[in-house]
Amino acid sequence: MARKPLDYEELNENVKKVQYAVRGELYLRASELQKEGKKIIFTNVGNPHALGQKPLTFGRQVVALCQAPFLLDDPHVGLMFPADAIARAKHYLAMAKGGLGAYSDSRGIPGIRKEVADFIYKRDGYPTDPELIYLTDGASKGVMQILNTIIRNERDGILVPVPQYPLYSASIALYGGALVPYYLEEEANWSLDFVNIRKTVAEARSKGITVRAMVIINPGNPTGQCLSEPNIKEVLQFCYHENLVLLADEVYQQNVFQDERPFISSRKVMFDMGPPLSRELQLVSFHTVSKGNWGECGQRGGYFEMTNLPPKTVDEIYKVASIALSPNVPGQIFMGVMVNPPKPGDISYPKFAAESKSVHESLRRRARMMTDGFNSCRNVVCNFTEGSIKILNFVDLQQLEYGYCLLDSLAIDCVVAGAMYSFPQIRLPPRAIEAAKRAGKAADVFYCLKLLEATGISTVPGSGFGQKEGVFHLRTTILPAEEDFPAIMSSFKKFNDSFMEQYEGYSRM
Repeated sequence: MARKPLDYEELNENVKKVQYAVRGELYLRASELQKEGKKIIFTNVGNPHALGQKPLTFGRQVVALCQAPFLLDDPHVGLMFPADAIARAKHYLAMAKGGLGAYSDSRGIPGIRKEVADFIYKRDGYPTDPELIYLTDGASKGVMQILNTIIRNERDGILVPVPQYPLYSASIALYGGALVPYYLEEEANWSLDFVNIRKTVAEARSKGITVRAMVIINPGNPTGQCLSEPNIKEVLQFCYHENLVLLADEVYQQNVFQDERPFISSRKVMFDMGPPLSRELQLVSFHTVSKGNWGECGQRGGYFEMTNLPPKTVDEIYKVASIALSPNVPGQIFMGVMVNPPKPGDISYPKFAAESKSVHESLRRRARMMTDGFNSCRNVVCNFTEGSIKILNFVDLQQLEYGYCLLDSLAIDCVVAGAMYSFPQIRLPPRAIEAAKRAGKAADVFYCLKLLEATGISTVPGSGFGQKEGVFHLRTTILPAEEDFPAIMSSFKKFNDSFMEQYEGYSRM
């Protein structure tokens, strides 16, 4: 019998190459266990509301009124909704001809793009053109659209940080490009080593790959580092001299809870540096409503802003955006509310400020609890160093497997800088690594599956993000409900200590 077009063997080979660990083997197994009745704690993805974070009231009020505009005609609407939420809903409905059930401009509602432009101007101190801002269904859609525009064939390479969020590796595979990984320096708080990055580019070019763009994720996912201004200057200068487009993934810019290294946008640093770089370097920046205090992942609101792209290129990007007709309109309104929230003096401001502060403070407390919990575990060390909510626990595997250690084996740092994840490096005993090989699994996948089966905690193995040879990690969020944290960390400790004992692992001195 002849094969049919949608038989597996006949599928687009690029589709088969796509790997997306965040919803991969561990997630699928967790879903199976959940169907069997096991309680699962899904910490595999940064999905705040799914793990109990309450939505900020003002945004939900505005969108509720936009979704049900007949409420605005009710004489009692002022009893249920504050006046500023009512006014904002009318403001957006006046922009959205036909309401939320109608398509918008393919680039997004012009008035909301103007609000995003005002937000960027206030943040960076430099104006931007709303015509160069496209609203998207979450930042991921914007990333995919730009990568699809850049990648022409299998010889076009994209520099991507490793560890990296697998959106990039998956999208590059889907569009038939070449992933060019540059490794972040774990022992130096996941910093960028431009000596090695230059070598990486030279090696790629020697293989016939045309490196066309560089991705930075700032603050990092899963690593959590927040780039300093000198770091960003070096990135910009590198991209300028190498003729690369800079893709700045800045979706965690509101998830920084320390003052020593605040978030600075690549765009601001670029304009601070002045010409010729500020006039010639091509930059695309991404943001979303899914992170920060909002955590509105399901609303799918995002944007990208283009700097120094030729008008004809912008026209082509518009043409592709128009295929989908319109980004979802409720997500656009959430973006408008995020970039233009209640201000001091507004009726809703006290509640908005109190709710935002509550989210921040709870995340910080959960970060501390996770740090302390990991510190109590056998072979896991985590120091709370910078006062934010991404925790990176470094526990080295290489000393046991290869007889040497890149890090200090007894005082391994934990960087806490930004975003909402923990990325521990687990020191596994040789017997555990051998058991994983016999099972046909990477060592970190083996560990994470055992953790899932024993505790119901669903994580992501570090191999899904990329890592250096012989080093193994897992990623988990710090998003479970604060009241559940003691039990979660106790469960992790019980499993980890039992696992290490079973496989005769290294124990602390």
